Amino acid sequence: MPHPLVSPDHVAFVTGGASGIGLALAKRFVEAGMRVAIADRDERALDAAVDALGAGDRVKAFPLDVSNRSELEVAADRVFGAWEAVHVLVNNAGIGPGSTVLEAANWDRILAVNLGGVVNGAQVFVPRMLEGGEAGVVVNTGSKQGITTPPGDPAYNVAKAGVKVFTEALEHDLRNRGEGARITAHLLIPGFVFTGLTKGERTEKPAAAWTPEETADFALTSLERGDFYILCPDNDVPRALDEKRIAWSAGDITENRPPLSRWHKDWGERFSTWERPRG
Repeated sequence: MPHPLVSPDHVAFVTGGASGIGLALAKRFVEAGMRVAIADRDERALDAAVDALGAGDRVKAFPLDVSNRSELEVAADRVFGAWEAVHVLVNNAGIGPGSTVLEAANWDRILAVNLGGVVNGAQVFVPRMLEGGEAGVVVNTGSKQGITTPPGDPAYNVAKAGVKVFTEALEHDLRNRGEGARITAHLLIPGFVFTGLTKGERTEKPAAAWTPEETADFALTSLERGDFYILCPDNDVPRALDEKRIAWSAGDITENRPPLSRWHKDWGERFSTWERPRG
């Protein structure tokens, strides 16, 4: 059974909705008969996405920058003005231009979009959703990189770690508002997904990667179960392996190991031995 809020005439608002996971979710919402608003900075991609969704006046497109709260407020005014409610909010917009620890390049922009965009989306839309009194779900797109924080792109990791913490705090707030508040928050944690953000120079999907559609379907199935942490596998990393890697990362603190010990020259082999399946 689909999630009860993914149903005809309900309303979804999806940031980063012109491509990748956002567009795949928007497709599923349209297929369910929902009215869908997609937001993205790329106006050309937005036009193509509207054509691909093919749902006429059941789709609205908003060219905007999620780091700009006033632009989200204008979009919220228009969506609530036209459709009176938002039942499914997906804060998914993200960028990945790369970063290093001691160079300022890209840090402000990555934090403003990948973390600030999620905070802005929630703070602009959720109070209006609460005021409307209807049931709703909020899905914020995080990353395994915000949990295991591998070296290589620290700004992205910091932003996604912030999304995890913010979404946990949001769900805690929502579940303690009493019976009248029927909105839940959820953290989407994709695996390796072949999107514009991850494909680099590749033109064909690697065997290890999931498609955005597979990720969207997994996310919706997880929502049906009521999962808060939507931890997605892919074709290379099953859930059991993700769980071990996450446990090891937490163990750096509880076992007083060096930070990022999984990649430490004195600990890497120990991690690899520990990670291998027994038997």
